[in-house]
Formats: sequence, structure tokens, C-alpha cells
Amino acid sequence: MSAAAADVATKVEKPPAIPRGWSRQRVLGYALVGLWIVLGIGMIVYLVEAWNSELFQKYAPGYISGLGVTVTLVAVSIVLGAVLSVPVAYARMSRNRTLSSFAYAYVYFFRGTPLLTQVFLIYYGVGSFRPALEAVGLWGFFREAWYCAIFSFTLNTAAYQAEILRGAIESVPRGQWEGAASLGLHKLQTLRKIILPQALIVALRPYGNEIILMIKGSAIVALITVYDLMGITKLTYSRTFDFQSYVWAAIIYLIIVETLRHVVEWIERRITIHLQR
Repeated sequence: MSAAAADVATKVEKPPAIPRGWSRQRVLGYALVGLWIVLGIGMIVYLVEAWNSELFQKYAPGYISGLGVTVTLVAVSIVLGAVLSVPVAYARMSRNRTLSSFAYAYVYFFRGTPLLTQVFLIYYGVGSFRPALEAVGLWGFFREAWYCAIFSFTLNTAAYQAEILRGAIESVPRGQWEGAASLGLHKLQTLRKIILPQALIVALRPYGNEIILMIKGSAIVALITVYDLMGITKLTYSRTFDFQSYVWAAIIYLIIVETLRHVVEWIERRITIHLQR
């Protein structure tokens, strides 16, 4: 070995030594895990001891009904929001300054203000213009809390989905567009057959997170007299003053979120199977 090679070899940093013993971080981690285990066991013991079969038989149908309202509300809002997000994302990427500015203002407002505020603005604020709404035949829509909830949720999720879609499309390399153009493909064909399949892989997890956030955020519609899962939970607690009514609601929400998370992961594995080695 030459002197230069030996000098380089001596300058190469050795890998760090494997930490031994119980470090502060390791102790803290085990302590937190142990705390969560104790809390979980305590919750199970509480539910077993506080179990009341009469209350379950009386209020379980209401929980099922509320769950159906929650799922319907989120599903309809997500679908309508997805449809609305396409033109909004297009406007955000447009070179027309007026169009892009309007889309930016829309996205900025609905992403920058709380969902609860938006629901109140639509349910209480728009309702204050009753004479004008009656004149154009829209009062029948805005006087119903259910329709106001769907409308506000749709506008909110459309803003988030538009940004997800825009970011996913812009993440596809520009060379894909240029290669498709060299083959004589129209821009719409390029978007549908080349760009979107790649963009949706990038957007899948953010879309899944958006659905999960909508599921958890849907609880606020109980404040405008929509009897979703949280609305039924509040009604049950007001009649029984039993704390476990909220515990069961939390468990149901957790089951929904975990189910959605596993579904998204399964879809991701299926559509990225060609990328796995």
C-alpha cells in the first residue's frame, strides 16, 4: 500500500460504537410505552366494570345510526370535493393571473381558517340572508343543517384536495410531458395516461390523511344539530351522564381510522407492486 493510500485510510472515520446499557432515551421510551400499556389496561378494566347491558340495548341503535350519518357525510363531501378540486387545481397551475389568484384566495381561505368557523359562517351567516335566498329558491337548502354541513365540508376538502392534486402533478418530471409530446400525444391524453397514474401514487397517502382528518373533523357538525356519531354521543351522555358513552365513541372513531389506514396501505402496495424488488 502506498503512503498516500495509507494516509487516506487513516483519515476514514470509523463507525460510531454501538451504545451499550440503558441510555436516558431508552429509559424514557420504555417508560412511555409502559404508561400507555397501563392506561390501556385501565380503560379495559373500566369498560368491563361499567358495562350496562340495558344502556347498550337502548342506545346502541342510535350509535349505529350516527355512524351511518358520519360515514355518509364524509363520503359525499369527499366525492364532491374531489370533483371540485380538479378545476381549482387547474386554476392554481394556470398561467392566467386572474384565474390563479382567485384559486389561490379560495385555497388560502379554506386552508387557513378552522373548519368550525366555516360551518358556522355557512349555517348561521348565510341563513341571515333569508329574504334573498327565498327570492332565488335556495332557502330550502340553507335552512337544513345537513345540507349546510355537506356544503361547508365540500368546500373545505376541495381546497385541500386541490393542493394535493397540484403538488402530485407537479412532482412528475417535466420530461414526461416532453416525451409524450414527442410521440404526438395530446395534452389531455398525456395527463390521463401518463401524468395522473404517476401523480396518484404520490397523492395516495395525502388523500388518505385527508379522509381521516375529515372523519375526525366531522364531529363538529353535532354543534349545528346534525345527529352524527358525536351528536348521538352527546345526546346519550345528556340522558345517562355515563362517561363511557364518550369512550365508546372514541373507540369507534379509532376503529374507522385504523380501517382506513390499512385500506390505504393495501391500495398503495397494489399500485406500487411494479416498483418493489
